[in-house]
Amino acid sequence: MSCPRELRATFDEVAELYDRARPEYPQELLADLVKLAGIQPGCRLLEIGCGTGQLTVPLAQKGCEIVALDIGAAMVAVARRKLAAYPNVSVITAAFEDWPLPNQHFDVVATATAFHWLDPAIRVHKAADALRPGGALATIATHHIAGGTADFFIEAQECYLKWDPSTQPGFRLPTASGIPADSEELDRSSRFGPAIFRRHEWEKEYSTRAYLDALLTYSGHRTLPERSLQGLLDCIGCLIDSRYGGKIVKRYLNELRVARLANG
Repeated sequence: MSCPRELRATFDEVAELYDRARPEYPQELLADLVKLAGIQPGCRLLEIGCGTGQLTVPLAQKGCEIVALDIGAAMVAVARRKLAAYPNVSVITAAFEDWPLPNQHFDVVATATAFHWLDPAIRVHKAADALRPGGALATIATHHIAGGTADFFIEAQECYLKWDPSTQPGFRLPTASGIPADSEELDRSSRFGPAIFRRHEWEKEYSTRAYLDALLTYSGHRTLPERSLQGLLDCIGCLIDSRYGGKIVKRYLNELRVARLANG
């Protein structure tokens, strides 16, 4: 079984594809992040797991002073290229768990679709240590949920059952209401005050090629043996082309969680 660090390193193998295939975050979600975390020009922000800059770029456009970390050198190279026009942004190849915190604290620590990859024994307390009194920890979680071209996602399970041995028979995508808001880890640490949540459901249409490209950026797919991965992609591509006219719609849930450092 691959460990979390090995799995999260798989994204670096396809950095350019990741940048093209992964969707941007909804504008409404970004507006909530700016408001709830108190982001404004000159804000000092640490971003963990910046990838190719999907969140970094809009935050840089707000005038933030940003230190962005990612473990993948190829991902960092793409992010640096996209952020070259922002001199107040530094993109560093480093794992948050190993990176020495600077003496100057941050106003905000943010992480988008990356917090779950961090070591649970370290992530909350080190994020708290990075913040100034009253600073905010903002995490964005991305969930794949039921909706869109619902029948396709049910039928596609036959492809997964054939080619991916980890597939659970009868698996179905959850509804948004079936995914609970969770602040237990933050509450247990006693480092943060009550978390505020904002949820955004949205859909994206994919052509066959675009959807297969997106699948090629998922860690669980990238760790399949080459023959199994190609068989899975061929099966799913054939299903989209033959049954759904070469396009499907996928539904996402982005959950923003913002908590401020306690006693700040």
